[in-house]
Amino acid sequence: MARRPLPRILSNGSAQLVRSRELARTAADSATDVLHPLITITRGLRRLAAAGRRRWSETPKEKRGALLFLVASVILVVALMPYGPLLAAITLMAAAAWQGRERAAAASDGPDESQTQRLQSLYEALVPYFSTAEDPEPLYSHGGSWEKAFPTYAFDGGGRISHLVIHYPAYFADGEAESRARIEGLLAAKSGRGREYHFSWEEEGNQLTVSVLMPLAVDIAAQRFVTAPGETVLGFTDPTLVQRTLPLVHGEQQRDVPPVLWRTGLRSTEPHLLALGQPGTGTSTLLRSIALQALQHGDVVIVDGGGTGEYACLTGRDGVLAVECGLPGVVASLEWAATETERRLIAANRAHQEGEPPPDDTKRPLWILLDRPTAFTHLAAAQDRKDPQSLLQVPLRHGRPANVTVVVAEQLDTMDALGEPVRQHTRARVVLGPATAEQLESVLGAPPHTTPVEEVPPGRGYARLGLGPVHRLQVPATPNPYDDTTSDAHRQAVLDLLPPRTTPADGETVPDPEGTEAKPLTTDPKPEPAPDPVPVLTKPKDTIPNPVPVLTKPTKTKAKAT
Repeated sequence: MARRPLPRILSNGSAQLVRSRELARTAADSATDVLHPLITITRGLRRLAAAGRRRWSETPKEKRGALLFLVASVILVVALMPYGPLLAAITLMAAAAWQGRERAAAASDGPDESQTQRLQSLYEALVPYFSTAEDPEPLYSHGGSWEKAFPTYAFDGGGRISHLVIHYPAYFADGEAESRARIEGLLAAKSGRGREYHFSWEEEGNQLTVSVLMPLAVDIAAQRFVTAPGETVLGFTDPTLVQRTLPLVHGEQQRDVPPVLWRTGLRSTEPHLLALGQPGTGTSTLLRSIALQALQHGDVVIVDGGGTGEYACLTGRDGVLAVECGLPGVVASLEWAATETERRLIAANRAHQEGEPPPDDTKRPLWILLDRPTAFTHLAAAQDRKDPQSLLQVPLRHGRPANVTVVVAEQLDTMDALGEPVRQHTRARVVLGPATAEQLESVLGAPPHTTPVEEVPPGRGYARLGLGPVHRLQVPATPNPYDDTTSDAHRQAVLDLLPPRTTPADGETVPDPEGTEAKPLTTDPKPEPAPDPVPVLTKPKDTIPNPVPVLTKPTKTKAKAT
């Protein structure tokens, strides 16, 4: 039996349905475009009405009467104004159109695929440290989820972690330095090397906050700092642990930077400083910066053990009593410093017993700056002379009441050659340049809360004053102005801070009666003893066996003609 063909309406019905559906969609889109303003205003009116109902429900019942009276007053004023209802309708339509506009969809707050993979890998790396087999509900487990362990996170533009809050179990030994160091090293490696991270351990809440520190400015030149007498700026640090800032001139701009202030004087708890670092890390720069600040209110004695002329710019300046590079001069200067410390103590004690203020010559600060003193220790041992470090015992032990401050800069490799008084009485410590965590902890007495990096610019390191926190430090740029590699801006900044030169006593000149060239006035190399036995620091001179008398040019007399 032959199959009968299907009706025409059934054979091509699907095509007609598709065509009608496209026509309906086109008509709907056209109607939407035409009625889009009306739809927007309607949506806005609905949102305004919802906001009004929410405001009414949030208003206390005792204040609803006043609110109704205020709304009725506004409506009455608008109705009585010329063109008031028209302006009110236009304003209402404009507000509804603004509230009913189509807003862009909010960006997703969650991490993307690469960020999720980075957080998951960090979570898996922490599992061996934050998990144990006896934990019935472990927070960290292989194949677990990182959402509960990392409640807060942030990424920088390069996709690396810039801020992270980590929850860890209560049984983790967060009070042990070794356990903390393992976690900090792991986080620094997984989050990205070459950056400095700050770790804040909250032991009460079992929470660790990891944040990336911004690099410290390295181009801040030496300048006059706004400090009180007795305050010395060692450098600049992060604003996390410092509550004070100093106004500085940075290039052509002026900004406030948090400093590391070292307080010296009678009420100082850390009267002496020890700076350690490798060659070229900025210890001499730190001593020059301290010397320029100390010369504002005191006198300075400098001992240069490097012998490279790093302090030649200070020779002969006002307030610079001596700049010694040889062993005889160093011994003579330090012997005078010890005697001067004893004299100040005796004078101040006598004044206290008599009920009078201390003499003025005991109030002026005296700074003893030593760069690499261990170099003279070897020379003194080879020449059977007194070790210059043994002469520092009196200034170090009794320097605080006598206004005597000692600053020692030495290399990390020769730190063991420092004398016991130096290591015992220098409680303010600075470490510059690259150093391991063990070296930092042995010198500073506490590990830093940041991860040290391998490559740092000159003058970058850590500082700790007594029992205070460990600060990141960047020493202001105070180079040797006589160095050819110094930039013109930094050279001029140091030269502007140098005090004027002092004319030595053996360099005075007297005018010649006949207008000839002035000749230096020589004196006896052995001065007469002064009536007051006050030791005075004099720069050692070469002894002359037979003093040469001063020769004066004889005057010729002319006989008058008779």
